[in-house]
Amino acid sequence: MPTYTITELAREFDITARAIRFYEDQGLLSPSREGAGGRSRVYTPRDRTRLKLTLRGKRLGLSLSEIKSLVDMYETPKDTSAQMNRFLGVLAQHRQTLEQQREDIEMSLAEITAHEDECKRLLAAQGEAGPA
Repeated sequence: MPTYTITELAREFDITARAIRFYEDQGLLSPSREGAGGRSRVYTPRDRTRLKLTLRGKRLGLSLSEIKSLVDMYETPKDTSAQMNRFLGVLAQHRQTLEQQREDIEMSLAEITAHEDECKRLLAAQGEAGPA
């Protein structure tokens, strides 16, 4: 079975070793230890998969607790429909949050546009009247 060092995983996924250690602290990864005093972390294909799923969850904007819950379910495929339903629920909640944020952003952009238009109108009116 292949194993990976923290440096190899950091390079493969373009993240820092510190980020990998953080995910370990959060219980997302659990490498074995080797070498003098157990200082060297050794990651298995299971850890690599968990890291990959964690990073995918981060790209989706999921919290670490949501990611951990989903990744833990991934490893117990006794009832994949429960896993998929949970994932669908998390995605639906995240979609709702993003859609609300998009609506808020669109409203802010509309306000900015209105202010820009008003400033341009006032500047044009000042230009027609000449300097005061």
